[in-house]
Amino acid sequence: MTDAAAVATRIRQAYEDFLSGVTPPADAVRSIVRESWARSLTRGIDPAEANPEGEHTPAMSPDEFAAYRAAHPITAVRPLVRSLMVDAIADTGVVVALTDQDGRLLWIEGDSAARDKAGHINFVEGSVWSEEVVGTNAPGLALAVDRGVQVVGPEHFAGPVQEWSCAAAPVHDPLTGHVIGVIDVTGGREVAAPFALAAVRSVVAAVERELQSSAVDLADPATFGSSAAEPGAAHLAVLADGAPRWRRTADPAGARTLSRRHAEILLLLQAFPEGLNTEQLALKLAEDGLDPVTVRAEISRLRRDLGADVVASRPYRLTLDISSDVDAVRKRIAGGTSPASVVDDLGRGGLLAESTAPGIVEIFEELREDLRSRLIAGGDVAALRRWTSSIHGRDDLAAWRRLEHRLPVGHPDRAVVGGRIRLLDQRYGA
Repeated sequence: MTDAAAVATRIRQAYEDFLSGVTPPADAVRSIVRESWARSLTRGIDPAEANPEGEHTPAMSPDEFAAYRAAHPITAVRPLVRSLMVDAIADTGVVVALTDQDGRLLWIEGDSAARDKAGHINFVEGSVWSEEVVGTNAPGLALAVDRGVQVVGPEHFAGPVQEWSCAAAPVHDPLTGHVIGVIDVTGGREVAAPFALAAVRSVVAAVERELQSSAVDLADPATFGSSAAEPGAAHLAVLADGAPRWRRTADPAGARTLSRRHAEILLLLQAFPEGLNTEQLALKLAEDGLDPVTVRAEISRLRRDLGADVVASRPYRLTLDISSDVDAVRKRIAGGTSPASVVDDLGRGGLLAESTAPGIVEIFEELREDLRSRLIAGGDVAALRRWTSSIHGRDDLAAWRRLEHRLPVGHPDRAVVGGRIRLLDQRYGA
């Protein structure tokens, strides 16, 4: 038995032990693989099949996928990858794949017979090969640990994939440092050799240098005049009654409606410009949190609906300068605008008042308290009247008392205001 065969036998035994609940010897399998197996098992991934189109993976129509990958930043370096790697592997039984930041396969090129064979395990353009979806594999593991990795034969979690070996490394945006995708090489035993990962890392380094050199083009007027760099490249409206609305400033099609969940995500990312990771976003969207796969699926749908350039990953963050009616109200409060008119701008609160997402509830509470504090401190009678007659301030005992204090003695409304104060005292025991 060759050394390679002996290693494969040892790993396969460790894999079978692991699935049966027996802890493999520490030296039987690499720790990075063992830890990935554990995550895969915890997520309930079926080791008997490779299913990159699971129920949590949002599907795209052919037209949607074509538009998505055409706009994705990693597509810009595809010619370089072809020249450095793809052209050299024709008829070698190896394919090269480019993924997005979520593990979706955008391009698969190389040996045509190998591509056809890879299709039998659903390794096809448009499918998602993240660790969360199909278990241990090189593209997914590279995204999970943010470094180059090699996965050999039986190290794969899904049995049907164990005939393959793969090496992959993440590609980073040179300006932000965030992962934008993965370059992967998949094939047979030849990809199990150490040089395969070294070759992938070399190509990634060249790609990142290319991205760095093209990140700012001083000869391009769009560098300084791009609409995406201007304030208000898109606008989000959530305070009016009805569905939230989204509009790109330069889009002649005008505004479009949004789902509540997508509007919540956009508001949260606007409130946290430094970004939120999957766990943080999950906890801000639901009291008990959401499954990470559900969060990623929502982000994928949002990109599909609004454009791949709206939200970046690792962490999730906005890439457009988005304005919102919530932000406008916040700025008017801070800028000293008449509180009475700000109460009108707030209206009934729209999505803010209806949402049960903890992060949105916090945004609404902060906005309402900022306005309330300015109203009470200012003591403007008209503004206090507007506030106490609104859905937000009708039970605000402090505001009613402030209004009573500001009304002159003998004013006919003092009796009504006093009656409301007594009622609230009785109702809330204050």
